[in-house]
Amino acid sequence: MPNQPKTPARQMRIGDEWYDFDLAAKAQGSERAAVIRAFIDWYIRRPDSELPERPEASYWRKAQTDD
Repeated sequence: MPNQPKTPARQMRIGDEWYDFDLAAKAQGSERAAVIRAFIDWYIRRPDSELPERPEASYWRKAQTDD
C-alpha cells in the first residue's frame, strides 16, 4: 500500500499572491506549508506557538522583477 500522509490535504482558493508567498517563504528558508501551519498554531493560541517572521519585502519583490 502506498505511503499515506498523516493529515488529509485541504483546499482553498488563492490568487496570484500564492506565488509571492512562495518567494517570501523561501526568503525565510521555509516552505509555504510550514509558514501556514505556524500561523494557524499562533492564531488558535496553541501553547508555545509564535507568529512566523516575515522577510524583508525587498528580497522577494526583487525576485519578481528578475523573471
